[in-house]
Amino acid sequence: MKYNIALLSIVIILFSSCKKEKDATVDEKDNGLITVSKEQFETMGMAIATPLEQDFDVTVKTSGRIDVPPKNKARISTFVGGYVKSTTLLVGDKVTKGQALLVIESTEIVDMQKDYLEVAEQIAYLKSEYERQKTLYTEKITSQKNYLKAESEYRSAKGRYQSLKEKLLMLHINVAKVEQGKIASTITLYAPIAGDITVMNATVGMAVAPSDIIMEIVDGRDLHIEMNVFEKDILNIKENQKVLFTVPEASKEVFEGKVHLIGKSIEGTDRTTNVHGHLDETVKQKLLTGMFIDANIVVNTKRGLGIPKDAVGLENEKNFVLLLKSEDKNGYSFQKVVIEKGASTENFIEVIPSKAINAQSKILTKGVFDLIN
Repeated sequence: MKYNIALLSIVIILFSSCKKEKDATVDEKDNGLITVSKEQFETMGMAIATPLEQDFDVTVKTSGRIDVPPKNKARISTFVGGYVKSTTLLVGDKVTKGQALLVIESTEIVDMQKDYLEVAEQIAYLKSEYERQKTLYTEKITSQKNYLKAESEYRSAKGRYQSLKEKLLMLHINVAKVEQGKIASTITLYAPIAGDITVMNATVGMAVAPSDIIMEIVDGRDLHIEMNVFEKDILNIKENQKVLFTVPEASKEVFEGKVHLIGKSIEGTDRTTNVHGHLDETVKQKLLTGMFIDANIVVNTKRGLGIPKDAVGLENEKNFVLLLKSEDKNGYSFQKVVIEKGASTENFIEVIPSKAINAQSKILTKGVFDLIN
């Protein structure tokens, strides 16, 4: 029984001590002031400072994505339908220009070579007949009708021969072997550029049509940013202006670029134009094609009163600071004051001067969140 009473006494003492310590830390009185003791102010590492006049960027907010020039992107398809016979590549694999990507097997290829071979065999005869009819017509031995017919058949066959030959060459088929009777049933697709495979839609045995995108290759060496700027802002945009942007879905890091090209027309129902930005090599290495970005284009600078971002709290969707109202030997008293935010930098926020806040105001700059949470 004595043990239980002793234990209960200890608990009461600890509870009273905790409550006393908490009350000494923050005491919000009926007049709306928040008071902090000298001891707690120092223990919690709090600090008070006045707003500092400094430069802030005037920016145009926009959005866009990471992209590459058209010459650095290749979509691989085939001119004929068929089936994927073999491939060993995966998304992320690097390929060199001219590297074999996959093999397509197709009956259309066989028929095309057969037609070419037939025309190739006919063309020698048709040429000979055309030249014979031409000679006879010149000597007035045959009619013009026979001559024109022979000429038409020869030229038609010649055109078909040349057309089929070009198609076979586009499919990387050796026409000399075809003329020797060696018919191939497969074609190999080659990489038109060097880069990384970003899309891979091919599996062995899969049917492919001429309209299908089998794979996509991207050369990321020329990564840049493409931004959509609204009509109301476009006249403020100039070449070489700094662009600060983030990739919200991937990182909080702020990257930097420069405006390089500005569109010359307003397009679409959203009334925007395209702005193209360049990136440093160190920035390119951290980004991927297709990433969406939020960007700020710096169009000017201005002077303003700045306070640390940590000095600003948020309550009921309103920004506020803790303004020092009084200081004595016991501690400090602060009042919540709603502020209007202006521009911002990485570490500071511009506070718009008001009746309550000016350059002489003393504001709690460290420890705000400890008091309001």
